[in-house]
Amino acid sequence: MNPIPPPPDAPPAGRSLGSERPRNEIVKVTRPELAHRAMLERTRSRLLIAASGFALLFGAVAVRLADATLLDPAEPRRLQAMAAASRPVEHQPGRAVIADRNGEILAVSLPVTALYANPSEIQDPAGVARRLVTVLPQLDAERVAARLTGERQFAYIARALTPREQQAVNSLGIPGLYFEPAERRAYPQGRAAAHILGGVDVDGNGIAGIERHFDGRLRNRRGEELRLSIDVRVQLALRDAVTRAISEFNGIGGAGILMDVQTGEVLGMVSLPDFDLSDPAAREDRPLTREEQGNNPRFNRATVGVYEPGSTFKLFTAAAALDFGVVNIWNGFDASRPIRYGRFTINDFRGKNRWLALPEILAHSSNIASAHMAVAIGPQRHREFMVRLGMASRVGVELPEVALPLILRAQAWREINTMTVGFGHGISVTPLHVITGVSALVNGGILRPPTLVAREPGTVAEGRRVVSERTSETMRRLMRLVVTDGSGRSAEVPGYFVGGKTGTAQKTAPNGGYLRNKRIAAFVGAFPMNAPRYALYVMVDEPTPNARSHGYATAGWVAAPAAGMVIRTVAPILGMVPETERAAEIQAGIAIPMQPGRPAQAPRAPVRAAPAAQGTPPAAAPRQPAPPAPQREASLASR
Repeated sequence: MNPIPPPPDAPPAGRSLGSERPRNEIVKVTRPELAHRAMLERTRSRLLIAASGFALLFGAVAVRLADATLLDPAEPRRLQAMAAASRPVEHQPGRAVIADRNGEILAVSLPVTALYANPSEIQDPAGVARRLVTVLPQLDAERVAARLTGERQFAYIARALTPREQQAVNSLGIPGLYFEPAERRAYPQGRAAAHILGGVDVDGNGIAGIERHFDGRLRNRRGEELRLSIDVRVQLALRDAVTRAISEFNGIGGAGILMDVQTGEVLGMVSLPDFDLSDPAAREDRPLTREEQGNNPRFNRATVGVYEPGSTFKLFTAAAALDFGVVNIWNGFDASRPIRYGRFTINDFRGKNRWLALPEILAHSSNIASAHMAVAIGPQRHREFMVRLGMASRVGVELPEVALPLILRAQAWREINTMTVGFGHGISVTPLHVITGVSALVNGGILRPPTLVAREPGTVAEGRRVVSERTSETMRRLMRLVVTDGSGRSAEVPGYFVGGKTGTAQKTAPNGGYLRNKRIAAFVGAFPMNAPRYALYVMVDEPTPNARSHGYATAGWVAAPAAGMVIRTVAPILGMVPETERAAEIQAGIAIPMQPGRPAQAPRAPVRAAPAAQGTPPAAAPRQPAPPAPQREASLASR
């Protein structure tokens, strides 16, 4: 029989339950065990701290993500910061921008890089110069070598390098060469308004024109644009018309001016030949000799060139006679025979050889009748009137290049001077003088100084009265007659009611006298004559006849057509629409006949004993054909 196994909780065999160890018995733990337990405890604490830290970190990240994506998205601010970081630093120019009246930039300063050297660090000047010319072919090797020689510490090599040129020089690895930021004055319009702007030197200092006149203002108020009265569109149209006239008649130069008669603003002023302002060689600061003035592109014919104005001055003689009451519109003078005064003879070019009324005197451009009219005014009053119109002083325009007219002193002004000045000889003025005076004759009688700075719209320009409103109205009618029935027919543009006067005068010689077959052909006028807004002057220097002009080089053939071309082009640009529907009505309101018949009353007696203003043609005086006139004044017959 098998024995029964003991229960699981039975004590081991041979032991009783009473043999258990007492509960308060001390258990011995070894030192390594204690150290191990302490290390586990510290590890547990560190893990707890690390877990808490990671929990806080990830919690903070979660909160920040929620704020950046849901509560306050950060993308716009980030894009702004990136844009600000990528935006280039704005260049602070050394001179202010110059713009035309419409905001088109005429002059601006651009940042460039200048190349300079320390010659004391250059070991082989000739070799360095040769290497530089390979990447900068515009340099002259000999001049560069000379600048690199010596004990100087600084020498400019090139003032304006392009980024590609700078990289090419830098790649040469030549010690002693350095770069520095610099500036270059740029003229985006090229030749347009070259004489007006003038230019700057290599150091950015104004040397001529507007750049010189406003040099301080352009430097001190760099952030404020200088806006001129010039309209680039008008400038280009004016230049094109004068260029064509010069080319067609093989002239040596010319000038053109367009002016607002109410404000004095100059909208266009050209002098040809001109120059490109982008070419530094064309802006050299050197005074011109008299021999250079004729063909030098830097010579400004509009403000520096002084010329005998010829028959354009007959407008001023007629205005003075009307304003002083010497004549009325239907008075006239005998032009049937030349005037002989000592060794001088005054004759007409293709004269009518009869008595002429005032409208005929201007329409047929009679020198004889104009001389009689000037004498009737009187030498003193005649000269005073010229002074009143500003013909004895410089024009007050914002240019340093303005010439002083050539006019006799009051003590030397005699009757013969009054006669010749009466038809535009014996006095020399600039084209700007002429157009300024004519603007006063047509705008109601107020002489306003011309300006090249744009005026605020609605600004009333100051001026002074030089003729009455009635005289101004009569002069507008007479100028209109010259274009419709006189020598200025080629200037007519339908719908714009142009009025004006032609003038052809021989050029004076440097040592006195006149140059044979060298003349100035000019036209001065205004439009529209029913309500004048703009005055225009066009001149060609030394035109020569051609087949189309049938051998003539007078202003009616040369300057008047160019003036018509200008008006036809610029009038629409300036917002003027040709008046076609009321053309006949407007023309009737400003028209004046050549000879309306005998006036009802006798004219006023003349001031001097010269041939007097006559109310009727001298019936008893026989008409004698005018003899040929080889004398100096006869050859100056102004057309």
